[in-house]
Amino acid sequence: MKTLKVINQNQSCCTTTKDIEVQESVNIPNKNLPIVIIGAGPIGLATAAHLVEQNQSFILLEAGNEIAHNIRTWGHVTLFSPWRYNINKAAKSLLEGADWIEPNLETIPTGHELIDLYLKPLAELTQIKPSIRLNSKVVGISRQFNDKMKSKNRFNQSFNIYVEKEDDIDIIEAKAVIDATGTWGNPNPANSTGVWLKNEKAIADHIEYGIPDINTNPKRYANKKVAVIGGGHSAINTLLALAELQKDNPATKLVWIMRKKSVEEAYGGEEKDALAARGALGIRIHELVDTGKVEVITPFYISQVKKEENIHIVGTINGEQKVLTGFEELIVNTGNRPDLSINSELRLSIDSATESVQALAPLIDPNEHSCGTVRAHGEETLRQPEKNFYIVGAKSYGRAPTFLMATGYEQVRSITAYLSGDEEASKRVELDLPETGVCSINLVNQSNTCC
Repeated sequence: MKTLKVINQNQSCCTTTKDIEVQESVNIPNKNLPIVIIGAGPIGLATAAHLVEQNQSFILLEAGNEIAHNIRTWGHVTLFSPWRYNINKAAKSLLEGADWIEPNLETIPTGHELIDLYLKPLAELTQIKPSIRLNSKVVGISRQFNDKMKSKNRFNQSFNIYVEKEDDIDIIEAKAVIDATGTWGNPNPANSTGVWLKNEKAIADHIEYGIPDINTNPKRYANKKVAVIGGGHSAINTLLALAELQKDNPATKLVWIMRKKSVEEAYGGEEKDALAARGALGIRIHELVDTGKVEVITPFYISQVKKEENIHIVGTINGEQKVLTGFEELIVNTGNRPDLSINSELRLSIDSATESVQALAPLIDPNEHSCGTVRAHGEETLRQPEKNFYIVGAKSYGRAPTFLMATGYEQVRSITAYLSGDEEASKRVELDLPETGVCSINLVNQSNTCC
């Protein structure tokens, strides 16, 4: 049984009608309460750096056993953008005062390098480390004394953040909350309609979601028939790694299944892409398809996957139902979706299609436009009906795949300025962002990693 421990709260959770007037007079959020950041990835740690600059107290909660826990799961993958666009300005300023060795700004890091050469040194700074709490999974956020339905005096009350830690539930009181939990680790299913079915869950031992490190367990895929599902850069990264395995294990059969009208749509800008590392992915996968090392099946709409003698993928191609058989392993790279369950007792404005922050949707919805570059936006765009609560980073983009770290850094710079009382600074644009490719249908519906 879990126990309940309350932090910074000395009143009971329930009240009578007679208590309401008393509460209204004493529960104005305490300016000395911390700002709580959820998620110690690049955006969460950048938020912390800006709050240090603003002389604001904060608590940074991370569900994993180390900072940037989700990035570690794809640490073997090389990012698209060079170091120049991956280092937050406030963080850099703090690090330069601590004898930090800056990486070559023109080189492109892997996920592991992003953590070890930048995020870990940042998290170890004396201004940040004492405020980080690892192994602290947030399971809910509410207003003190109120659920979502209650309006009276709502925005004069502080936030309660419910944190699952070992066998306890801690309640942390805060004056503002910044949700930087991202979307990685909450994948979409193989099913083209986005619905999770029990058949897919039943063969979980034969499915990987995300970008697996093939080298850690090559026997799992060597000389087997493997389906890679998805039409974005995650799928391409996966296929390129499998193609390296295929060189030493020629019986390995690679099948690329996607919904695009033609495989050419998946190649992207290739040599025209302003992010050269991303363009190189398109060039390399184009060569593998042309030489027959990767079989392509598209446009294929999966209705279910199931296990019989082997794995069957049931779907429709060109209006006809078809069953693809003979697969031994599946790798599903169909993107990720935000987990909004921890925010369910807050009043949010979320777009019904993208599941992004509502005001962001017209800028990022791949149904509406195809450019990877999104114009600078900050606190005002990200402001929620729930005052002083913000969703930032990849989670602010919902299911849309075009998020870049530099965009998230500008988001939290603006928000932290606003929360610190500098409204003028919050409205300034200080975004240094590269053009991210060719504006064309080729860039639509790509399930990128975060950078």
